[in-house]
Amino acid sequence: MDIYSLLEKVKMTLRPDTAAIAQITAFVEEINAAIKAKGYDADCIIGGSVGKGTMLKDDFDVDLFVRFDYSYKDKDISVMLNKILDHLNPTLIHGSRDYFQIQKNFTYEIIPVLNITDYKKVKNVTDMSPLHVTYVKDNLKKKPSLADDIRLAKQFCKASTCYGAESYISGFSGHVLDILVIHYGSFLNFLSAAAEWKAKKVIDPELHLEDPEKELNKAKQQSPLILVDPLQPDRNAAAALSQEKYDMIRQTARAFLENPAEEYFQQKKVDSAYLLQRKKIHKNSLLAVIHITPLEDKKDISGSKALKAYEHIKKEMHANGFVILEDGWRFHPSHTLFYFIVNSIPLPPLEEQEGPPTKNKRHYKEFITKHNTDKLYIKNKRVFAYVKRKYTTIEEFLNAKVVTAYVKERIKKVEKVEFL
Repeated sequence: MDIYSLLEKVKMTLRPDTAAIAQITAFVEEINAAIKAKGYDADCIIGGSVGKGTMLKDDFDVDLFVRFDYSYKDKDISVMLNKILDHLNPTLIHGSRDYFQIQKNFTYEIIPVLNITDYKKVKNVTDMSPLHVTYVKDNLKKKPSLADDIRLAKQFCKASTCYGAESYISGFSGHVLDILVIHYGSFLNFLSAAAEWKAKKVIDPELHLEDPEKELNKAKQQSPLILVDPLQPDRNAAAALSQEKYDMIRQTARAFLENPAEEYFQQKKVDSAYLLQRKKIHKNSLLAVIHITPLEDKKDISGSKALKAYEHIKKEMHANGFVILEDGWRFHPSHTLFYFIVNSIPLPPLEEQEGPPTKNKRHYKEFITKHNTDKLYIKNKRVFAYVKRKYTTIEEFLNAKVVTAYVKERIKKVEKVEFL
């Protein structure tokens, strides 16, 4: 199958059921009736990928924005929205501006924003979100095929684990992919360009700035991709993107273009069966899987804390001399796992510990007194000692380290540790 036929096949699997739109539209009308009854100068609109018309089949959140007239800029519009939604028993979600969640036929997040047309009037970052919807819809009117191309880009990034701007992912946000696909004109053009991106890439789709690297705030230029937001030229839309995810999309784009396959759009289920297959790739290996329950908090917070726990364990493994052949983690709010494929051969019972230079008499004497052993020696005018290793097997190490205070503060509980 050639690449164009393959993409057409994948597009068909990603297009959503239009019946869902009718249900969402009906709920929006209900909220607009409640707004009118309260007498507020506001309206409710569909946001996010649903509002843009780029959502993935059976895989989308429903964001609704209640736009309050700008004359309410000094009012607490979260409180006003609460009064509008009171009859629906909403759940309050704290954020930079409080918003609400309602479970109906879908999980709705209803966000209060100010109705603006000029980014300079923004009072909160969410105020820009309806403008993002308009930007995409305007471009889709000019080129309707972009909706399918944006869906392809999202699914491609989801499958390669680089979708999402949350701090525990540091990947490509939906807004960034919207801009990139629109800028390059198609999904395939975007991938072809990404495959050729160098260590640093600067893109200014609307040519807002003469020199983005000079004109943007330095704090907004830390990511390897600088993408000047078409609607907010003082913002790098890709500021959350990490080097790891940037490199990942470049490498995966090259691999796909060289050998197109449907698997590049399929999200892998990371479970024990999959990980045992990964283990077989490495000789003399042992697979350790840590199952945890994350903290009960917003996904970005609980995910970020779980990531810190994972990184801490990994850092400690290196510090204790274990050779990690492959590792990773998969986050879900109810169940998260960390996995490490390590060399299965136990470490030697003694490890080398570096001491001070011999010319540093005081510290040299303290070192040899502390390590009162016949395993002392001098190398390159520095003293070394062989000392007893605390952990020689990964089982000993993990059984001790997954219950440290640092880890326990960042997760709800460790469910189990498997060694396979």
